[in-house]
Amino acid sequence: MRKFGLIGYPLGHSFSKKYFTQKFDNEGIKDSVYELYPIKEITDFPALIADIGPELIGMNVTIPYKQSILPYLDDLAEDAAEIQAVNTIYFDPAGRRYGFNTDIPGFEESLKQFISEDVRTALVLGNGGAAKAVQYVLKKLQFEFFTVSRRPSSNTITYDQIDRERMNRTRLIINTTPLGMSPYENVTPDLCLDWLDSHQYLYDLVYNPSKTLFLAAGEKKGCKIQNGLDMLYRQAEASWNIWNRK
Repeated sequence: MRKFGLIGYPLGHSFSKKYFTQKFDNEGIKDSVYELYPIKEITDFPALIADIGPELIGMNVTIPYKQSILPYLDDLAEDAAEIQAVNTIYFDPAGRRYGFNTDIPGFEESLKQFISEDVRTALVLGNGGAAKAVQYVLKKLQFEFFTVSRRPSSNTITYDQIDRERMNRTRLIINTTPLGMSPYENVTPDLCLDWLDSHQYLYDLVYNPSKTLFLAAGEKKGCKIQNGLDMLYRQAEASWNIWNRK
């Protein structure tokens, strides 16, 4: 039995097991299983994979371990190394662990079908592992963007630096934080959502619930909205291709 799975904490929100289980059923894949592996600390990772055993082929990685997983890997794909974030691991027959980032193609493909071609300004809310993939794509597509974080740094601005003028100049706002997802369903990013208007696009990487308070607020203002489910499906297929390539 070929084994696959997802590590992160918590994992109650995840649709990954459902997605792959349905994929295996629909495509007649009989020799594979996908499980959820919630681990409270990344230091539990070596014991987990030892317990799963040599049948383990691949894993996905979600919040909060997309960056802290790096020391446990033997090699990284070029783009994963550049952004220092991994969401997909391939275990070869010799036991080596290779890190990839399929959030990059997943987000890029999803974004292109969501926005119009004239959209070229963005705010990225959050600066964690998921944000690194989003930033990579926006740079590739030549967006003018700012990353917004609660903690100031040389490459971020803080939420209190976003005034109405900056909001109005921004066409695309992307939430990469877990705000809106359990246990933060009743929390929105620290923006003045009353400043939103119909020329803007809101993309929330959260997909459960399907419409966060952030997206609902934008919808009321006439914004075009999208959650992260399409990205999830696209990155999942990219992961599957990595795990099964020759």
